[in-house]
Amino acid sequence: MTPIKKAYGYVTRVRDEKTQVLVFRHKNIPEAGIQVPKGTVKEYEDTYNAVIREIKEETGIQWFEVNKLISEDYWENDDGAIHNRYFYKIICKEIADEWEHNPTGGGEEKGLTFQFFWISSDEEVDLIRGHADYLKPIFN
Repeated sequence: MTPIKKAYGYVTRVRDEKTQVLVFRHKNIPEAGIQVPKGTVKEYEDTYNAVIREIKEETGIQWFEVNKLISEDYWENDDGAIHNRYFYKIICKEIADEWEHNPTGGGEEKGLTFQFFWISSDEEVDLIRGHADYLKPIFN
């Protein structure tokens, strides 16, 4: 079975000389947990362009910089599928402290509302399994 490519974006900003990372929860679906923006890489895309598309679709943020690829790995999802994951550090400037956004990517996200907020450490919230795997280098 071919691994499914996934692009993750650790969207960062600096506030009061501290790095913060953007996370979200699904409005009205608490069991979905707290997550970082990510998505499946389309057949015609490379992971760099996929993370740009996913950040725009999921967060509504249009102006940011893809700083670097932090890590690539292989990971087994809860359903047994193997994901080839690519984690990118994204830098953005002045963004609201909290906001809601309806993702524009369609598919399973159609009709959902994401509630975004910032965290200042990898211990501040519990992200869903796999999403915090490379957070420590962002905050250190």
